[in-house]
Amino acid sequence: MRKISEIPENDKPREKLYSKGVEALTSKELLMVILGRGIKGRDVTVLAIDILKLIEKEGRNLTLEHLETISGVGKAKAGQILSSFELAKRYLLKPEMKINNTDDSLAFISYIRNKKQEHFISITLNGASSVIEKRTVFKGTVNCSIVHPREIFSDALIDRAAGILFVHNHPENNVEPSEADIKITKQLCEAANFLGIKVIDHIIVTKNEHFSFQSEGLLK
Repeated sequence: MRKISEIPENDKPREKLYSKGVEALTSKELLMVILGRGIKGRDVTVLAIDILKLIEKEGRNLTLEHLETISGVGKAKAGQILSSFELAKRYLLKPEMKINNTDDSLAFISYIRNKKQEHFISITLNGASSVIEKRTVFKGTVNCSIVHPREIFSDALIDRAAGILFVHNHPENNVEPSEADIKITKQLCEAANFLGIKVIDHIIVTKNEHFSFQSEGLLK
């Protein structure tokens, strides 16, 4: 295991955050940024690994006392870590969202109704119909070369999704599916079937209307 001093400058967590964004950091690197530095005899990389193991073990039950059992973590560092988690919990973590019908789906993506560009959204779901993740797959005119099953389902497999839902808008306010929409839906259903993921629906929305492939019996 390399010490922080042995990591090339551009690959150090803080520099990586600045150049590539916080999403590019591993969980260990995120903790290294929060900690700032280690203590004499205990490098920050070692501290981060020990803390990460403890987080994975205790989960939401993590306390100051748990963190203070790690050599090199006193009240100050333990407080930093817990405070970071609490702030994220209060402002960033989403409450569980379930999609049981078309109305639930429409409420979840209502913001794209007035977009001037087409937005193609994928929503992955677990076996209990709870939302795992919502992603904007692309922005622009729908065509088969852009909406490719490989890119869409690679994310769904990472999510271990049981189901997936697709939504896109028609800025011109014609809610009827185009030939491209029908072809793409067919391709996505075939790929999902092969991977064992259920396509819940593909919904087209305009400002005031919607078209559901599932309601129209067009999902196969």
